[in-house]
Amino acid sequence: MARPAKAVINLAAIRHNYRLAKELAPHSRALAVVKGNGYGHGAVEVAQTLAPQADAFAVACIEEAEQLRAAGIDHRLVLLEGIFDPSELPKVDQLGLDLVIHSDYQIDALLDYTPRHPLNLWLKMDSGMHRLGFSPDAFLEAYKRLHGASQAGEITLMSHFARADELDQPRTREQLELFLRFSRALDLPISLSNSPAVLAWPETHQQWVRPGMMLYGASPLDRATATSAQLEPAMTLSSAIIAVQHLKAGDSIGYGNRYSCTRPTRVGVVAMGYADGFPRHAPNGLPVLIGEHDKSSLIGRVSMDMLTVDITDIDDADVGTEVTFWGRGLPIELIAEQCGTIPYELVTNLTPRIPRLYVDCSNC
Repeated sequence: MARPAKAVINLAAIRHNYRLAKELAPHSRALAVVKGNGYGHGAVEVAQTLAPQADAFAVACIEEAEQLRAAGIDHRLVLLEGIFDPSELPKVDQLGLDLVIHSDYQIDALLDYTPRHPLNLWLKMDSGMHRLGFSPDAFLEAYKRLHGASQAGEITLMSHFARADELDQPRTREQLELFLRFSRALDLPISLSNSPAVLAWPETHQQWVRPGMMLYGASPLDRATATSAQLEPAMTLSSAIIAVQHLKAGDSIGYGNRYSCTRPTRVGVVAMGYADGFPRHAPNGLPVLIGEHDKSSLIGRVSMDMLTVDITDIDDADVGTEVTFWGRGLPIELIAEQCGTIPYELVTNLTPRIPRLYVDCSNC
């Protein structure tokens, strides 16, 4: 029998979440973001699932794009960080990729290269994130360098929001106003909305939206909304109990004896650990599901291959009983909050040791 740890990915949920992005932004095309191995869900499988309906896909780097092209994905593919070195341009040309342009060195490289066909470009302004992109004044100068160049095909203008997940924060609206002030005269397609902006800031939608985390059913917002409530979780992470220990009050569990039993305790040892990508810093009391319905909690420190849960009050829990860590019946947003992180980190940290099992189920 194989080790029971697994991540079950519901492809129907991913399709539903993409449709939701399109419904929320009905006048926009949607760039499905599948970087980071589809946020840990499997980039190829996600792209193949969305291919019949997706307008385009986005990845972080050329290696991710090559993987999708090799799998038969012939949609527009956008390199969100553009090229890192001029030597990548022949491969970009060969694969027919769209390029984000965020720095002068990328323009220099492009204008020194002769592609077989003009390349579609996404020109990025730094409107307040202060990570990638041209300052507003430099943004217009960058456009002038690219406009009319034989290397440039369609140009889309873009930026990225720093605080769109914070619903009461004015920063998103300030970034939008700054971007539009400098870009409106260019009369070109615009892409601004990441997942939180798709869900909560309709004025930002413009011609292209970029749903990422929302495709996988986790809300990026700082509180629940009517729109985030429509997301369907795509991943259920689970394993099973592999041993049961009967401990006395005062007995301690695991490395560092981080947890001491306050009563006679039945402990389930579960095949899941930080080598699987489960957070080592997960706290005592983190909720888990035992079987189909019973809630319990993690006790003791997460180790490389195992962790321990309290099954004292669950009479039928035994070796082989399934333990669910997030997904069906247990929101990943809650787990992330209690672990002091975000859903993005939890799903992208899962290692290849966790098999991804794919289902296509609309009512499960």
